[in-house]
Amino acid sequence: MFSNLRKKSVWALLLVMALMVSVIAGCGQTKEQAPAAKKAVVGLAVSTLNNPFFVDLRDGAKAAADANGIELVVMDAQNDASKQLANIENLIQQKVSVIIVNPVDSKAIVPAIEAANKANIPVITVDRGAAGGTVVSAIASDNVAGGKMAGQLIVDKIGGKGKVVELEGIPGTSAANDRGKGFNEAIKAAAGITVVAKQPADFDRAKGMKVMENILQANPEINAVFAHNDEMALGALEAIKASNRANVMVVGFDATADAVKAVNEGTLAATVAQKPKDMGKVSIETAKKVMAKETVPASIPVALELVVKK
Repeated sequence: MFSNLRKKSVWALLLVMALMVSVIAGCGQTKEQAPAAKKAVVGLAVSTLNNPFFVDLRDGAKAAADANGIELVVMDAQNDASKQLANIENLIQQKVSVIIVNPVDSKAIVPAIEAANKANIPVITVDRGAAGGTVVSAIASDNVAGGKMAGQLIVDKIGGKGKVVELEGIPGTSAANDRGKGFNEAIKAAAGITVVAKQPADFDRAKGMKVMENILQANPEINAVFAHNDEMALGALEAIKASNRANVMVVGFDATADAVKAVNEGTLAATVAQKPKDMGKVSIETAKKVMAKETVPASIPVALELVVKK
């Protein structure tokens, strides 16, 4: 009898111990965490980051992406249209949700956009447009209007008479085409103004200086210069200063920090202010709407203003 009781006691003790171990083990476990929501991924294919304007555009996009929980993949084409095509092919392979592209060349970008269309990845253009392919929204300043603003300022400042130079951006870009169109419309309205030189300097400061040096050597009289962007305008200023020419006004486009500083110092006559950080921000906000299947405007303008010394 005692033997049976002893056996029952041992079994009861073992059962209690097993229950205690089970409870302790259960207390040490945590509920399985729900997997974190996967971030949406957006690609930004930018023409070049060797230009402060596009650095600002990228920074505006990055800040907006961070604020909206979006992962941003930035690709720098270094002003090479074939490299940009490869960059967009890379983004397509990564299966990003939306591609935002700032084209190196408006025509050369078309096959890349068409490839994204085929992969059912929506495309947004920013600052510069595309000559083909399906683009859900184009975010840009009115470059024609900006060119007119610059041209009209020059007409007014030189009294409707004189010789002017136009430093053009990268041939084939919508920005160069449109800024040049607006500028020439304003200049043509003044019968006393002659464009003595018109030459590309590819939106580059060093090229702007070199091209301007050659133009100065060939033209003893120049009253004003319009450059399609501030980098070329600042390069032109360096060439003008080195040649000891006086009274040559230079107008740029973009309102980069260096250009605004030059305006305030009185060396650059004016610059047409775009807002690249706003462009970057709006492009991300538009991408977010596209991912949510919302309808977005086919064209979204970003305001311009003329910056002159106060």
